[in-house]
Amino acid sequence: MTYKSNKARFAVAILFLCLGQTKAQQTDYTQYVNPYIGSADHGHVFVGANVPSGAVQVGPSQIAQTWDKFNGWDWCSGYNYKSEEILGFTHTHLSGTGIGDLNDILILPATGKKHLSPAPFGKMDQGYGSRISKANEAVNPGYYRVLLEDYNILAEMTSSERVGYHRYTFQNKDNAHLLIDLSFRMGWDTPTDTYLKLVNDSTIVGYRFSKGWANDQKVYFAIKASTSLKNLKFYNTNTPINGSLVVKGENIKALIDVDPSRPVELKVGLSPVSFNNALDNIQQEIPFWNFERAKTNAKKKWNDVLAKIDYQADEKLKTIFYTALYHSYFAPTLFNDANGDYMGTDKQIHRRENFDNYTFFSLWDTYRSLHPLMTILEDKKNKDYIKTMLKIYQQQGKLPVWHLWANETNTMVGLPAIPVVADALLKGFIDKEDHELAFEAVKTTAMGHDNGLKFVRDLSYIPIDSMDHESVAWALEYAIADFGAYQMAKFLNKKEDADYFEKRYKLYEKYFDKEVGHFVGRHADGKFRRPFDPLMAKHRENDYCEGNAWQYTWLVPQDAHGLINLFGGDQKFINKLDEFVQLPEILDNASPDISGMIGQYAQGNEPNHHVPYLYAYAGQQWKGAELVRKAMTKYYTEMPNGLCGNDDAGQMSAWYVFSAVGIYPANPMDGKYVFGSPLMESAKINLPNGKQFEINVKNSGTDNAYIQKVTWNGKPYEKSYILHTDLIQGGKLVFEMGSKPNKKFGQALSSRP
Repeated sequence: MTYKSNKARFAVAILFLCLGQTKAQQTDYTQYVNPYIGSADHGHVFVGANVPSGAVQVGPSQIAQTWDKFNGWDWCSGYNYKSEEILGFTHTHLSGTGIGDLNDILILPATGKKHLSPAPFGKMDQGYGSRISKANEAVNPGYYRVLLEDYNILAEMTSSERVGYHRYTFQNKDNAHLLIDLSFRMGWDTPTDTYLKLVNDSTIVGYRFSKGWANDQKVYFAIKASTSLKNLKFYNTNTPINGSLVVKGENIKALIDVDPSRPVELKVGLSPVSFNNALDNIQQEIPFWNFERAKTNAKKKWNDVLAKIDYQADEKLKTIFYTALYHSYFAPTLFNDANGDYMGTDKQIHRRENFDNYTFFSLWDTYRSLHPLMTILEDKKNKDYIKTMLKIYQQQGKLPVWHLWANETNTMVGLPAIPVVADALLKGFIDKEDHELAFEAVKTTAMGHDNGLKFVRDLSYIPIDSMDHESVAWALEYAIADFGAYQMAKFLNKKEDADYFEKRYKLYEKYFDKEVGHFVGRHADGKFRRPFDPLMAKHRENDYCEGNAWQYTWLVPQDAHGLINLFGGDQKFINKLDEFVQLPEILDNASPDISGMIGQYAQGNEPNHHVPYLYAYAGQQWKGAELVRKAMTKYYTEMPNGLCGNDDAGQMSAWYVFSAVGIYPANPMDGKYVFGSPLMESAKINLPNGKQFEINVKNSGTDNAYIQKVTWNGKPYEKSYILHTDLIQGGKLVFEMGSKPNKKFGQALSSRP
């Protein structure tokens, strides 16, 4: 072959490569996202306009209907699909949680009679707010639109990271006005201090301080309007405040007349530091008056992250997958200004830091799947998560547990930041100069005294005499975190610490009651709790947290082989797992978080998320494939109730992203991804280092749930898992699927994770 022909072949290859890149760049992945998925029942997802990891989530807030009649808990995000009214548009939301907070800075465009108080349910004429219909509502990544039918106003929203951009088109021009209500609250939030100042005829600044799940929350904001703000009137609660351009009180509101002859646009900047910074955020991020341009920018930001995985399947599966990936980028959220300023947990302003500070760390949920997913898809973001956590440690004396807007809420059990920090160290996301600080933060946090840690420090179990409820849940989560401390100590050659934490991560063994075959609470005298009912799941009234003994029997992802040994070997372990998924789907007075049942397996709650993949550790990967395929197809749909539990800050969605492509981090700290049952034709993961990890599926189909054989870079591959170190270098993994299990795949001891 001549040099000339080689050169020609090379040119053709480059041409096809460029064409492929152009095609990928042109693909609109947002078309496959349905933001309504998870907005009904208990999904609690945010519906509105945001960008990936954005501090601003601008969207509707509805009437959180009373607990006894309508279950107001299902309005935690401010929105539920079944509601047919909107009170106004707020700029912060919690997506997929069970927590009633945020929904700050309510703005409502209106016409006709002016109201200062929100309408009660079913009586929209008695307060502010409007009826809506789904026929006149639309939501896409980065964009929200709705017709406020009582006012005949088309309201549209888009956003940047720190700015919400509104556009209101008044079709009814009678007494057109805006309401700003800083007293508006959702869930457990209560304003403590609110402030508004008219800067000029088109600019208002202010703040809203409140007490709720975040005990001391401060939101500063600036509002810039495209039109003159006329006849501005301030109120505290419903009492007029006359003759002042600056007002302060617990419940400050404002009514403002606007010219309805052309669309009214607002840019609302948020800041955790000051309203001057909020103004600067507007100038830095959306300095122009062009709603369509801002909307296009938001859509591009979503396409940039969705394009990280080119997932090929039928339209229904693509919708479920890309919506799950979309929801995986809702949290954590940025918590600094464009100039780098942020408010620390120490309530001090930290100026012009050289990293992005984050908040909304729902770590008991997200350490299991969401953070491991980000170690594949993101680089800088992961490093900034860890820098944020280390700053939080320095400011509050321990790593975050459930952090929200410069507040430690201490929500849920265990020390869930430790697995995230440990995994980041092992995967190279922590700069070498921060290694010692990272281990100091982990060790100091692990050596605390609260919630039974004083017993764990002494290598003992937590007596139920000292912690009557949830002692087993706390202990098992501590053991998971302690494995992270052990891994870090070993990596950093700290032998004494490694030896100590190795003993701690095996303390789960002390709760194993051989008589009943479950982890059970123990008295100080060593006796196990009696009477004992493994199905009892009453919320916060047993030894478990949002679960029962059956669901917590498997919570040892850090030492699956040790767990197998407790049961007496592979077959006894498999028998117990089989029994678990074949039990009746019966729960006694249980928390609504325990949902998505397959037997006693609860897909809707995090402690069970790794369970299908445990079968691989005992050499029967095919049974795990059955269970994970059933969970994916039964409990993830394209409907508004298409999530079986709270999305939990993206954890429920991240589980699906992993599982749909056929791999899962059953132990989120050992760098292994266990094979399940890929639900697709192919997936190309574009890695931050510029390489590509490709997964192809031969014989994909609804009935073909079982792996027959695997190749890796064209060679036969016998293992039932793949290492992060291999994945991150790029390559091609091929699953050949079938309708009947190949029981030999992954059976050999050398093939198991």
